[in-house]
Amino acid sequence: MSAAGHTMIRKIALFVLAALVLLAAVVGINTVRKGSRQMDVAAVAPVAVDEAGASARLGEAVRLRTVSSRDDANLNVDQFRLLHSLLLTRFPKAHAVLKRELIGDLSVLYTWEGSNPKAPPILLLAHQDVVPVAPGTEGDWQVAPFSGEVKDGFVWGRGSWDDKGNLMSQMEAVEMLVASGYKPERTVYLAYGADEEVSGLRGAAKIAAVLKERKVHPDFVIDEGLLVLDGILPGLTKPAALIGVAEKGYLSVVLKMAATPGHSSMPPKKGTSAIAMMSAALKRLDDEQLPGGIRGVAGEMFDTLAPEMGGFSRVALSNLWLFGPVVQKQLEGAGSTNAMLRTTTALTIVNAGNKENVLPGRAEATVNFRILPGDTKEQVMEHVRKEVGQAVGADKFELMALPGAVDASKVAPTDSAQYRLLDKTIHEVFPGVLVAPGLMIAATDSVHYGEISDHIFKFSPVRANAEDLKRFHGTNERLSVANYAEAIRFYHRLISEGAQAPKP
Repeated sequence: MSAAGHTMIRKIALFVLAALVLLAAVVGINTVRKGSRQMDVAAVAPVAVDEAGASARLGEAVRLRTVSSRDDANLNVDQFRLLHSLLLTRFPKAHAVLKRELIGDLSVLYTWEGSNPKAPPILLLAHQDVVPVAPGTEGDWQVAPFSGEVKDGFVWGRGSWDDKGNLMSQMEAVEMLVASGYKPERTVYLAYGADEEVSGLRGAAKIAAVLKERKVHPDFVIDEGLLVLDGILPGLTKPAALIGVAEKGYLSVVLKMAATPGHSSMPPKKGTSAIAMMSAALKRLDDEQLPGGIRGVAGEMFDTLAPEMGGFSRVALSNLWLFGPVVQKQLEGAGSTNAMLRTTTALTIVNAGNKENVLPGRAEATVNFRILPGDTKEQVMEHVRKEVGQAVGADKFELMALPGAVDASKVAPTDSAQYRLLDKTIHEVFPGVLVAPGLMIAATDSVHYGEISDHIFKFSPVRANAEDLKRFHGTNERLSVANYAEAIRFYHRLISEGAQAPKP
């Protein structure tokens, strides 16, 4: 090679080396520049809580089998009424001060009148109902699922976490505040629906309608939601309390395919039977999901947590302009993190055929979508039409949306006094915990209150690790006695601080 050729190669190598050095410098500067976004808040002295008594009262509530039904509004009505009686008898001081109303027969609305009628009120939500225990799994529980037993430092049973833990800890906090002589400046509302697990249309939706009719516009709303997660987010050594600032929407669609029925000994042309067409359609929907990305609420969550991470996790999340595709691919590998990035597609029900030697004339399937803020029900329906049409032909299927579809909620702003209050309260009661906004991927009652408040947060003061998450709606649901005391302290602090009128 000529001298000129060697010179050219050296120049190219030096250019590449300089570019790499510059890139490394930019990445390093970006990483360092992203300082902590955590509030510098001192922990408050823990309020004294009667842990044994409070845990026993939660156990009493768990023993009541308040399983709700979408179709039968009267299912277990006696159990719900027993829960109402339990609240009345166990929290007498609160009931001496709060106004109590039954809405839709089984849901309860409490009003604690504030001394300043001009100050916007606050609203705390929880729900009375629980999901059933899967038949045949009762023997897998370490204690009977509706025993409410306090054992080994835990309150065991269905509803101890979801959501009687929130409901009872709110009532415990109010009882303590009333007993101490506390008087709120703002009016405090407590709303406890009886059918959250089956859509909340009989409970939360009606309570929200009543409040709207009364022109009640809460300064903020807090409902069950995201948790204090420990050891779940890679790169974090501290627990992270995630405040749900938005909730994904919900849409289920039904696909129907028709074909000529016949004898299995004479199958039709490949790919034209009802089952073959449905299989092709469902595979297409599963393969071609809606696009995702580290943006919106997920983007803000990772931006908040990036400075708290160690190693490459911090570098990558601080430089998504460079590492975004790599990080996104990693997040898409797990169902829980993939759900934060996109509108998800879940194939949930398939029905076709009733005899092994008969070709069915019809096949039907249900597909469930959880809609990301920014996407809409209409966009999802168009996506289904397009993908299924490409798989089987635009004229080969019927498509319908099931009732109950809702778009994603509004996103509560994080640069608000309302968010800062919640952020501060978590830091005060859970010292050493990181706080960040997050996206609630499941449904809550709070979605029904979107018309009366712009500041709706989904957060449960419940500590959870990867093992605990399996218990949610599953076997061996439980809540630790120590964590339950923390939840009571959290609501005690949130109400006592949040119910003061905002300073001008």
